[in-house]
Amino acid sequence: MEENETVVNHKDLDEETLFVVSQTFKALSDPTRIRILNLLFLKEYSVNDIAENLHLRQSTVSHQLRFLKNLRLVKYRRAGTTLYYSHDDAHVMNMLKETIDHACHH
Repeated sequence: MEENETVVNHKDLDEETLFVVSQTFKALSDPTRIRILNLLFLKEYSVNDIAENLHLRQSTVSHQLRFLKNLRLVKYRRAGTTLYYSHDDAHVMNMLKETIDHACHH
């Protein structure tokens, strides 16, 4: 084992940590949420722009964004009456990118 590797002992995982980890994986287990996060990887989009780019209903996008926002995976800024969403967790976005890269090599 190299010096900078960290071993996570199961005793170190409290109930809250386990819950957050499981909810994060739940978020990444849904194809629509993966598509939304992938779109938000490089720039922010409004709900309408996300719906248009991904050919989804606005209500579907809003529902998924609410789920992702509650997990702090996306954030938004308001410009007038429009909300612009962007990703809010570089760790999860990098994990998603690595997983997509892995899937593309098979």
